[in-house]
Amino acid sequence: MEQYMDSANLHRRLRKIAGQVNAIDRMVDEDLPCEDILLQVNAAKAALHKVGQIMLEKHLEQCIKGGMEHGDAERIIADFSKAVERFSNIK
Repeated sequence: MEQYMDSANLHRRLRKIAGQVNAIDRMVDEDLPCEDILLQVNAAKAALHKVGQIMLEKHLEQCIKGGMEHGDAERIIADFSKAVERFSNIK
């Protein structure tokens, strides 16, 4: 995956998300209002969703494109369908 993904960008995003989750944990400890905590939970969830979108786009650009150029279109389409299904099941 690293050869075609912008892994530095993904790692940066994931570290930021980890920081958001740690901040949410501190907010719970500090007994901050639920509305404030839920706002941050939603922000972290959206950021994680964006990481998934980036990965899915790169998968489409690199894996699928390369696989189609080198044959076995049915397997490539099935693999991509599985990746989309897994991503779409994230709630």
